[in-house]
Amino acid sequence: MEERKLPTHVGIIMDGNGRWATEKGRPRTDGHREGANTLKELALHMNDLGIKYASVYAFSTENFKRTKTEVDFLMNLFIEMFNNEFDQILKNNIRIVFSGREKPLSDKVLKAMRGIEEESKDNTGLVLNVCLNYGSRSEIVDMTKKISELYKDNKISLDDIDEELIRKNLYNDLPDVDFLIRTSGELRLSNFMLYQLSYAEFYFTRTYFPDFHSDEFDKAIDDFNDRNRRFGGN
Repeated sequence: MEERKLPTHVGIIMDGNGRWATEKGRPRTDGHREGANTLKELALHMNDLGIKYASVYAFSTENFKRTKTEVDFLMNLFIEMFNNEFDQILKNNIRIVFSGREKPLSDKVLKAMRGIEEESKDNTGLVLNVCLNYGSRSEIVDMTKKISELYKDNKISLDDIDEELIRKNLYNDLPDVDFLIRTSGELRLSNFMLYQLSYAEFYFTRTYFPDFHSDEFDKAIDDFNDRNRRFGGN
């Protein structure tokens, strides 16, 4: 039997939490909590499979346009998750990193993020990159500013600016995404990791994220195995 190929870096746009709850006659906040439980399950499953990196779209820069009630709930959910709900993830050697802008996140959210980053920094399993207050265009702007400062301070020359330098000055120095999954049936990228997705394979499913359990993830991996990745070749 042919060995199953695994992507090195999986990206997941975790979409459909609110609609999942609404269709069940429940508050949208219930969907976000169920989505958080699904994320924990998937992180453990990806780690068991041997996937090295996963980037998950937890909260975009544009999500601050939602109602204050929903935004406040999500921020408190992040604090609860990072402080209390990720114990099993940490025990399973998973490392947590974050991508996104700090402002306007509260000090409590930032403290919880920094705490779990510090606690997991020596873990050597799956690197779980949580994209929180993230937007790809913002990342590219911030990367450009960082490189401009290096040039201004004479730490680099124009000849030093190449793809490797750009990658190293993104929010995290990670390999490109091989495989992007978006749940809920939407067919767009929504400003997620535009630079890192240059040669990614895309997988769209109508399943809402709270129902995207390990068996659904395995279906996606089976689909990935059927792809012929040519990277511009014939």
